[in-house]
Amino acid sequence: MEIEKSFDPRAIEEKWYPFWESRGLFKPSMDPAAPPFCIQLPPPNVTGTLHMGHAFQQTLMDVLIRYHRMRGDNALWQVGTDHAGIATQIVVENQLLAEGSSRRALGRTKFAERVWAWKAESGSTITRQMRRLGASCDWSRERFTMDPGLSAAVVETFVRLYDDGLIYRGKRLVNWDPKLGTAVSDLEVENEEETGKLWEIRYPFSDGSGYVTVATTRPETMLGDVAVAVNPDDERYRRVVGKQVDLPLTGRKIPVIADAYVDKEFGTGSVKITPAHDFNDWEVGQRHGLTPLAIFNLDATVNDNAPPKYRGLDRYAARKAVVSDLAAAGLLAAEKPHKMIVPRCGRTGEIVERMLTDQWFVAMTRPAPASHPFFPGKSFKDVCLEAVNASIADPAGKPQRIRFVPAHWTSWYDHWLANVHDWCISRQLWWGHRIPAWYDDAGNIFVARNAAEAAKRSGKPVSSLRQDEDVLDTWFSSALWCHSTLGWPEKTPELETFLPSSVLVTGFDIIFFWVVRMVMMTTYFTGKIPFRDVYINSIVRDEEGQKMSKSRGNILDPLDLIDGTTVDALVKKQTYGLVLEKQREAIEKRTRRQFPDGLPAFGADAVRFTFASLATFGRTLNFDLSRCEGYRNFCNKLWNASRFVLMNVDGKDVGLDESRPVTRSIADRWIVAELQSVEKEVNKQLAEYRFDLAAKAIYGFVWNEYCDWYVELAKVDLARGDDAAQRGTRRTLVRVLETILRLAHPVIPFITEELWQTIAPLAGKRGESISVQAYPHADPEKRDEAAASEIALLKEVVSNAREMRVEARVQPGERVGLAIATTASTAERVRALNEYLSALARLSQVNIRAGTSAPGFDGAPSRILAAYDTHIQLEIKVDPAAERERLLNERALVDREREKTKAKLANERFVTRAPAHVVAQERERLASSEATLAKLDAQIARVSPVNQPSRTQ
Repeated sequence: MEIEKSFDPRAIEEKWYPFWESRGLFKPSMDPAAPPFCIQLPPPNVTGTLHMGHAFQQTLMDVLIRYHRMRGDNALWQVGTDHAGIATQIVVENQLLAEGSSRRALGRTKFAERVWAWKAESGSTITRQMRRLGASCDWSRERFTMDPGLSAAVVETFVRLYDDGLIYRGKRLVNWDPKLGTAVSDLEVENEEETGKLWEIRYPFSDGSGYVTVATTRPETMLGDVAVAVNPDDERYRRVVGKQVDLPLTGRKIPVIADAYVDKEFGTGSVKITPAHDFNDWEVGQRHGLTPLAIFNLDATVNDNAPPKYRGLDRYAARKAVVSDLAAAGLLAAEKPHKMIVPRCGRTGEIVERMLTDQWFVAMTRPAPASHPFFPGKSFKDVCLEAVNASIADPAGKPQRIRFVPAHWTSWYDHWLANVHDWCISRQLWWGHRIPAWYDDAGNIFVARNAAEAAKRSGKPVSSLRQDEDVLDTWFSSALWCHSTLGWPEKTPELETFLPSSVLVTGFDIIFFWVVRMVMMTTYFTGKIPFRDVYINSIVRDEEGQKMSKSRGNILDPLDLIDGTTVDALVKKQTYGLVLEKQREAIEKRTRRQFPDGLPAFGADAVRFTFASLATFGRTLNFDLSRCEGYRNFCNKLWNASRFVLMNVDGKDVGLDESRPVTRSIADRWIVAELQSVEKEVNKQLAEYRFDLAAKAIYGFVWNEYCDWYVELAKVDLARGDDAAQRGTRRTLVRVLETILRLAHPVIPFITEELWQTIAPLAGKRGESISVQAYPHADPEKRDEAAASEIALLKEVVSNAREMRVEARVQPGERVGLAIATTASTAERVRALNEYLSALARLSQVNIRAGTSAPGFDGAPSRILAAYDTHIQLEIKVDPAAERERLLNERALVDREREKTKAKLANERFVTRAPAHVVAQERERLASSEATLAKLDAQIARVSPVNQPSRTQ
């Protein structure tokens, strides 16, 4: 019974994923006796490809779903994709542009057909990539936010909320992308620090008594100013509050007002107020009853509310003209470089304008009608706060509450809700759920499920009505994900079984955009919370802690880590589709410098193990490629250990016949006892979402205890003893290994399935797949403190003996004697472990004598094992003078390296300018040098005559 000599991840991954999926192993059992466990996949964009954030998040979800499936739970991982309104429309519009066409040339109907055709052709890319990662979703239940069922749920939601008075149409300030021609959500806006300018402009008082100087980073928007504001506590301006100023270049007069919003330290301490183009100014305007004046068209050109000279100018051309005219009028007091936050659309790179437009909104603080079945008189804000901070009763009257993990994200959630604004849900796009509202010629609005119902509500023929041109924000349909994917508004078995879902795994950056909105929508319409736990995963950054972004050229494709790739392919991927072409050269240089040989193939299991090991409760994580290499080595070690086991049990009795006698050695008893500890630890950490600690426990047990210690001890047992003893060791080897495979399967599913299929029969296990086997649980009765105590003593002696061999430069294949001076009781214990000790420390003999003084080999390495009142020493002859000279020379070399490193770290320029990981490496190098020097000093002291000074002093 054999396996391949070397571990080939690609071949195994291609073999087992189709096996799992084709046999329906990812489907829930729907067993009414099994506890339900459900995870809702945050639906990725149908236009997208798998990025590092997806891969990290989906690894954690897959660990959980595989773990609960093996626990016997009725486990559903609900999968699907989002129609991604803006992103998808951009992709298809770019295709049309390359063909010399446009969406307007096609018309709305033909454009929609084109998008659906593209979706059919390319929309499954990301789900194929998820399969490569090993995601065990129930693909038979895959949903799309614009499939018929979910689209019907969207319409039903909109109509009901409108009828409940919680959706309305109004003119409000929104983020506006002039290039896309649509409102965009805050999530699509990337606030980047850039160097711009700060202008100081004189606004003359209308009474001729002087002027007030305002500071602004956007002088063109002064054309829409309606006030100048100062802080009410600013003594400099107390006397001017209430005065009028002449707004330069416009011929209008505006008041000076006092508002605590103004920062006395910013610029001159007085600011211009433009409510139609700034969110903060809008709030100031609302507080003071100011009428906003919009001066931009939707394409960011100046409109007719501005003086004729500026009308039709692009916003940046208008800025130049305004600054020039202010300077000519002697009203430009200063122009200074200034660091500022610039809002850019993440999809186009365009600077976002704040525009006053007619949009549809969801009211967040308006109470639900008294007739609402679950929350009469409560607002969405009320419901969301109660669901997390108190509890709300489900339809059966049971209390339910949402828990954030880690818990500190609760305050983040609460803070946003405390300051919540109404949600803008309309977008000026053609791809998406069209708003189910119709207008008659008089502009009256009729919200309905379809045109026929709109006609009925209006009392007018369909032909006389026109449907709203806008579509809904993508987040509107995503907000319904937890209940709509399970069949709502119909009452389905899935909706009854899997709502609330068990846990939502998501990033903190969408707590407001998605988590809050799912809480409000699912709870409002079903009376149930959408999920019990919200696990907030870290945001993946590069190894230097930098955000992964296209503009930095530091994005990695998870599939490149799995399959490997060349440096040329990496460069091509990093420089494709750059918003700023000038970044190409720098990104290419960086990529070639960082990955001169491309990326090796680590395999899916190693990448998954890396992600799990990095999943702390931190806000961010730095992805380090060296960790992938380490976990690839782990997979190789597990593979080689399995080969050793199979070679040593092939054709031999592994204890399957329970009637035959079995004797277990101290090593067998110890590894079984240790297995109980790791089983308990892994189950505990997975239950607490500490994926990193679960991964650490699996790694430590497999690498250290099973492979490095037990396998070596088993070699000794297999070379001695009677049939019953050898049968016991072979039985322990295969049964512990089989349990290890089940324990590690949720993290590394591919290699564990491949090995389990061969190992399982030897351990008396039968089944179609490891993925549906029982997950290991600790058995307290198998704890064995006596065995643990003896192996702990053995490890202490062996580890110290090995260190002394290295100190004395004993060749690996050379056997030497070991002298042990100890107490009578410890001596008896060591004699019982002698065969293990001789084999593992490569000893020719072990001489044990009573007493705890040094055994007496002058200059030979020795150790005191204080915990055991024991002194051990190698039985070798050493020339103290020659050994001392050698050690002093070695110390001098190490000391020179230490001084070089200290000098580098003392250089403030290096510490502040070098990448963080480089500085960290130097600090680790310094610590290592100092630890080595400490060991060398101890060795030098051992071979130095008493009272003789050394060159180390």
